[in-house]
Amino acid sequence: MSQNAAKRSRDSRRRRRHVRIRKRIRGTPERPRLAVYRSLKNVEGQIIDDEAGRTLLGLSTLHKDVRGVSATKDESTSLARAREAGKRIAALAKENGIAQVVFDRGGYKYHGRIQAFAEGAREGGLDF
Repeated sequence: MSQNAAKRSRDSRRRRRHVRIRKRIRGTPERPRLAVYRSLKNVEGQIIDDEAGRTLLGLSTLHKDVRGVSATKDESTSLARAREAGKRIAALAKENGIAQVVFDRGGYKYHGRIQAFAEGAREGGLDF
């Protein structure tokens, strides 16, 4: 099996998991969905109202305020940036009157950068 075929099957497995998760998770205006996407280098989060079919706000580790975060002694730079992105999206949500969200891990394991993003959002004051 070639490397591209292995990646496609890994990605297709993740997408299938995400579809299963999305059957149960739905964002409402009172409690929108916090969807997370993880690429090889970055993490992106969006707060989505599924009933209206619109993205309320979003943030990535590529954002200028998050990009400058450096590693601490206890965690790597990618984890530190994911945690900071979670804190920033929580602050943006608070400014827009959003206090509670439903967390959508996007078919990824709740581990590493996904976990750091979620913990950062909780530290920032989001309830999920």
